[in-house]
Amino acid sequence: MDAEAGFEATLLRWSGSGGWVFAPVPPAYAPDTAGAFGRAPVVATVDGRTWATSVWRDRRAGWLLPVPARIRAGKDDGDVVTVTIEPDPTRR
Repeated sequence: MDAEAGFEATLLRWSGSGGWVFAPVPPAYAPDTAGAFGRAPVVATVDGRTWATSVWRDRRAGWLLPVPARIRAGKDDGDVVTVTIEPDPTRR
C-alpha cells in the first residue's frame, strides 16, 4: 500500500440494506492482506477529513473504503473525492 500519495475515487452507493457509500481503492493503494471478514484497519482521509476505519475486500468489486455521511459532507454516488489511506498498526 502506498501511504504517501493519495488518489481520486468516484463514490459508489452499494445497493441493498443500509445503502453504504464506498470509495473504490485502486490496487496500487490496497492493503497486501485482509484480516477477519476481509477487512484491513486503516486511517483514511477523504477530502481533508480523517478517521480510523477499515477497508473491505469484495470478491467482485475489489477493495472498498466505506465513507460515512459525516465524512462525505454532502457528496454521494458519482461524486469524486480525494483519498489517502495508510495501515493502522494500533488495530488488528
